[in-house]
Amino acid sequence: MLLLHYTGMLGAEAALSRLCDAAAKVSAHYLIAEDGAVFALVGEDRRAWHAGVSHWAGEEDINGCSIGIELVNPGHEFGYRAFPRAQMDALKELCRDILRRHPIPPHRVLGHADVAPARKQDPGELFDWAALAAAGVGLWPVRSQGNDLSAAALARFGYDVSGAGLAACAMAFQRHWRPGQVDGAMDDECLGLLTGLLDSMT
Repeated sequence: MLLLHYTGMLGAEAALSRLCDAAAKVSAHYLIAEDGAVFALVGEDRRAWHAGVSHWAGEEDINGCSIGIELVNPGHEFGYRAFPRAQMDALKELCRDILRRHPIPPHRVLGHADVAPARKQDPGELFDWAALAAAGVGLWPVRSQGNDLSAAALARFGYDVSGAGLAACAMAFQRHWRPGQVDGAMDDECLGLLTGLLDSMT
């Protein structure tokens, strides 16, 4: 699994200090600054502590099966903003390098909110998932006809609906795949996009 985060801090220096502080008990494999500078912090063959309590498709030890990338961004608490082009370009290059080394399927390129929807929002609705998918990293859905109940379809895709609740999972889904309207309601558009994602996995 490739898991993307934002730092939720005011700058790269503060984020680096925290990620490199053993007392903080948080780490990531990579950090990308807004100017595109990439910092390799933990070897890809080692566990980094970036996911916290999280679940995806029945897996609970997300730290043990993922590579974590932190993107410097103040986050929703400190002035959330779009991710600069230099940062996104560096992310695309890094992700493509990682995917050449590790057979991570597109549907397992996720955001922190996807695996921890009850407590996380990152990288959020301003992150350009569509551009990342166009660069060959992750998925971007083609809308299809959806008939499943939203909770069942979200759980089938991987969301922890039973643990985090339908509304939290719906908002995480929207932040990733329908960022224009994040309201926690799985409307027909969301169900169509979710069905398209499920179809792409078969």
